[in-house]
Amino acid sequence: MSEATTAGQTLPPPSEDTPHILVVDDDRRIRELLKRFLTDNGYRVTIAENAAEARAQLAGLTFDLLVLDVMMPGESGFDLTTTLRRTSNVPILMLTARGDAGDRINGLERGVDDYLAKPFEPRELLLRIGTILKRTRSGEPPKDDIELGESRFNVARGELRRGDEIIRLTTREIQLMRIFAAHPGKSLSRLDLCENEAAERSIDVQINRLRRKIEDDPRNPVYLQTVRGEGYMLLPD
Repeated sequence: MSEATTAGQTLPPPSEDTPHILVVDDDRRIRELLKRFLTDNGYRVTIAENAAEARAQLAGLTFDLLVLDVMMPGESGFDLTTTLRRTSNVPILMLTARGDAGDRINGLERGVDDYLAKPFEPRELLLRIGTILKRTRSGEPPKDDIELGESRFNVARGELRRGDEIIRLTTREIQLMRIFAAHPGKSLSRLDLCENEAAERSIDVQINRLRRKIEDDPRNPVYLQTVRGEGYMLLPD
């Protein structure tokens, strides 16, 4: 096996400890380009052209990350993610054709860890992969509950409790909490939190209502904070 090079440096051949990435895309050219690029940057890479082939690979191999295209003939990337999340916590970086806000929200709600719009810069892909792997390989198990002081949000059930009391959330508030829970400590723009640009105008009202349910003092939020000029961020305990 020949040695790979990147940024002027020679990389050793990948070992068993090298992160293993499964690239799933129906476009043969993109599959091959991603395989070559990620291999050249030190990763082990396996490719699949559709959801069925991806499942076959997952049945026989262990992967550290999936790079998954949304639009595939037959079963979409969204559908595959939904199925995988019933039994697996494998990290998923989703590739979207247009960076459409609806695609991003849909993916986050189904359990995607991050997304990247096509066309993308290769270096940005590397940075996003590195960030996901750093977080998921730290040894910290995924949490079903998000602790917010005296409140606790169960991601799977979409249930908010304060002590023994269940706090009623609307369907939209559950969606928002799941999106925030997927990216704790990360600033999310209003467009990230909305299904479309028209809904963006109402997000501030929705956030204020949500704060009244999770904050001791909604006027001085501790957990659901405003990031000036950017959007909002959830800071769980």
